Amino acid sequence: MPLLARSVQTPLHIDVRRGAVADLGRILADGRISAGGDVAVVVGPGLGERIAELIRPSLGSADVYTTSGGTLDAALELSAKLRSRSYDAVVGIGGGTTVDIAKYAATRWAMPMVSVATSLANDGVASPVASLINDGIKGSYGVHIPIGVIVDLDFVENGPERVNRGGIGDVISNLSALADWELAREVRGEPVDGLAASLSRMGAEAMINHPGDMTDDGFVTVLAEALISSGLAMAVCGSSRPSSGGCHELMHATDSLFPGTASHGELAGLGALFCTFLRGDEQRFAQMADCLARHQLPRTPADVGLDADQFVEIVTFAPRTRPDRYTILEHLDMKPDEIRGRLAEYVDAVAAR
Repeated sequence: MPLLARSVQTPLHIDVRRGAVADLGRILADGRISAGGDVAVVVGPGLGERIAELIRPSLGSADVYTTSGGTLDAALELSAKLRSRSYDAVVGIGGGTTVDIAKYAATRWAMPMVSVATSLANDGVASPVASLINDGIKGSYGVHIPIGVIVDLDFVENGPERVNRGGIGDVISNLSALADWELAREVRGEPVDGLAASLSRMGAEAMINHPGDMTDDGFVTVLAEALISSGLAMAVCGSSRPSSGGCHELMHATDSLFPGTASHGELAGLGALFCTFLRGDEQRFAQMADCLARHQLPRTPADVGLDADQFVEIVTFAPRTRPDRYTILEHLDMKPDEIRGRLAEYVDAVAAR
């Protein structure tokens, strides 16, 4: 009997531990990515000098490029610099903005890219997507999945706690995204990729039930691996569907209408909780609400400085951010007065937890 299988693009090397940046040369050599350290290292303006000092002993042949801004223009500027000589790989070290710029620039020239995360703000560390600003609007650009994914817990520990906590919201929002995917299957017959859904769900379930916090290496490792798993789910599926539903529509709408309100993960978690309430899933709502509260993440619009009128505008606008996606927001198709009423009920339900 013939055995049928499919090929799935995944990183060749995944490493979550302390001291990874200082040990980068050996990691690249052991992973057969670069034996001689002929790589282009991309860093952000904040940690650039410290990172350059750490990697110099093990990557003496590397060129270090500093980038900032998180824009498509910055990514294109970097891609032009990468043509200065032949590199074994591009290594993006930093937060999500730096990694996304490196992913996009490397993809432009079909160069292998290694993602080295120094924060855990969202699942972009291992995803085939780069979020970049173009003409003032943040868009998602398809890129090649990183050939290696490394998370240095020393940098995560010393980074802004609020940034890292945001990653928790992004991970648990997968549960809402998956519920939206199932809804799309029931209503529109949209196919659901079981492997992608499983990868997305496993990390989220591990995170929502974990008793630890950001002071615990075990918890931070689970968070890092959950974010990586979420990125892999998108690569398996070929789209962001396993990790992005109405929760992310609300996040993108907030970014468009009221930029700077809160981080990606904070808004994704808030959006997931609201969408779960709209579905009437009381058990999951209670789990999510308790998890967000435990990690001091926002649960209501007021927690991120939004009033009721602004949130009604966000919910109304949200479906326009992903016109091809069917979620609980499209399913209910609420008018402003109905949104306002459901929002009041939602705030009362959160307060009761």
